[in-house]
Amino acid sequence: MASSLHNYVLAILLLAITQFKTTSAGSHHHLQHLKSLHFSLFQHETINKTGYIIVDGIKGGAGVTQTTTPFGTLFAFQDPLTVAANRSSKLVGIAEGTTVTSSLDGLRSISIAKLTLRLKHHKGSLSIVGVTNNVKPSDLPVVGGTEDFMFVQGYISTSPVDLKGLTVVYKIEFHLYWPPYATQAS
Repeated sequence: MASSLHNYVLAILLLAITQFKTTSAGSHHHLQHLKSLHFSLFQHETINKTGYIIVDGIKGGAGVTQTTTPFGTLFAFQDPLTVAANRSSKLVGIAEGTTVTSSLDGLRSISIAKLTLRLKHHKGSLSIVGVTNNVKPSDLPVVGGTEDFMFVQGYISTSPVDLKGLTVVYKIEFHLYWPPYATQAS
């Protein structure tokens, strides 16, 4: 009896493994047909013009510089997004949101932002949440979208381009994917 129970359990396990492999292969094949969009924009942030310290962080830690704010600093921004690193290039969006400095060295912040875009073939907004590093590349997940970006999934990568002067510039690379149910109507 124990032998037949053992054989029965083995048969069920083999069936489950075979079924899992079929499902996994089908899912992977399905991912290759997702509608996607990849592009880059540039964010221009000017202290006391497009970005403001709302609440000062603790004293004694990192000071306020182009790349640091004291631990606990609440910062709000409404920055232009352009097609090139030059501020006078074509304006195609606005990045608005807030950050809270979350590291004692003043270089990392928890960021919440809405990126409103007016591109040639897409318009709407993307919502992002994550941790940014002021001097190193950072990846942040897209957690929502509106209009042409409804149901979008993916992430953005931010990296510093110019950290000197009054205006700092960050490159934002967009990696966006629409699930099949979001593109069936279009």
